[in-house]
Amino acid sequence: PPRSTLFPYTTLFRSLTLIAIGSRGDVQPIVALGRGLLDAGYAVRMVTMASFEPMVRGQGLDFFPVAGDAQALTNEMMLAGMKGNGLNLLSMYRGIMQTFGAMTQSYQETFAADALRDSDAILSQLPGGFYGYDLAEHLRVPYIALSVIPQEITGAYPLSLLPIQSSFGAWYNRLTYYMGQQLAWHPFRNSINEFRQQLGLPRASFWWGNMRRMRCERVPVIQGFSQHVIPEQPEWGEHVHTTGYWMLDEAGWEASDALLRFLEAGDAPVFIGFGSMPVPDPAATTRLILEALQRSGKRGLLHAGWARLGGVELPDSVFCLDYAPYGWLFPRMAAIIHHGGSGTTGFALRSGVPSMVVPFTADQPFWGRRTCELGVGHTPIPFAKLTSDHLAAAIKIMTTNRDMQRQAVELRDAMAVENGIQRAVEIIERHVV
Repeated sequence: PPRSTLFPYTTLFRSLTLIAIGSRGDVQPIVALGRGLLDAGYAVRMVTMASFEPMVRGQGLDFFPVAGDAQALTNEMMLAGMKGNGLNLLSMYRGIMQTFGAMTQSYQETFAADALRDSDAILSQLPGGFYGYDLAEHLRVPYIALSVIPQEITGAYPLSLLPIQSSFGAWYNRLTYYMGQQLAWHPFRNSINEFRQQLGLPRASFWWGNMRRMRCERVPVIQGFSQHVIPEQPEWGEHVHTTGYWMLDEAGWEASDALLRFLEAGDAPVFIGFGSMPVPDPAATTRLILEALQRSGKRGLLHAGWARLGGVELPDSVFCLDYAPYGWLFPRMAAIIHHGGSGTTGFALRSGVPSMVVPFTADQPFWGRRTCELGVGHTPIPFAKLTSDHLAAAIKIMTTNRDMQRQAVELRDAMAVENGIQRAVEIIERHVV
């Protein structure tokens, strides 16, 4: 099998360390993949934030904590960058760098821990292989990059994480990836080089860290999304694999009687929720949503989420929900309106129901635009421009447009034959056995 020439492989690899840091949408797909690896016979350890420990242990995986609270960090970064209803992207970037930059010392301590030294391979969703690639080099074990958003260089479209998504041609699109790498690398450069020195490794490249080295060595990259959503690009190379989404099986979850009664009491409702995104004024945002639902004549299901939607008196036609697995919930909806996180977008596209993204930041505008381009959803409406009139109009279109509804079902059926976790496990086995 193809292998990187960086490290000699001389042992049977059975203990895998998976690294995922971020919001639930970043972590849950990696937990799902970890469960698939556990079922395939590997010992699996998840390195992630303490708030996700119940999810990790609930899937039978070992847990190792890294500093930080996902919800508190997201709230701090997002609300610090908000000006009224808008998001100041420069402030957002500064917030990200200050928040995570202040944690670099704890990252060094985490990844240098003796408890991780038994790893037979490192798999990580951190960009540029930060810390995980360095640890793998030190341990002389394979490293595999995991991604739930498209990050590989291509001339087909710009980097999804940058706010400017207008394409000026293939040269510009490729340039955005190099820009993104520089923005990600330099705030962590000193910390990672200190970590490498601690491990007895030479310093990483001043300009590129380990990113160029990883490309030259054709380190395996496994992308946890569908090729029907993001087609594979020939320029990526055979070491980049697009497997399909990694969906967590939550078979033990049961819907409450109240939720079931609401769903059975009338027509399918419209789902509205912003996942891990906070909003400056939850009550005002809730009233805006209620007005839009009333104008559209549709029932609604509000997901409280980190936006804390609800908190005001709701009509009988609206139900406020703390949690339900999206894989169970979304196919029961008439339309889905969400923030555009990669994981939530995957569930929406797999549901067979029209959807619309209300993007806040990062890759969310990219997923909103892609949903529309696929013909399965409405044009995205940024949160800063969200009004009850716009929202009501979008709901009416998604619940009456037969072509959009048909294409949503067709995309669902095309994706149904993908088994992203199984394929990812097979690829991993080729590199670590």
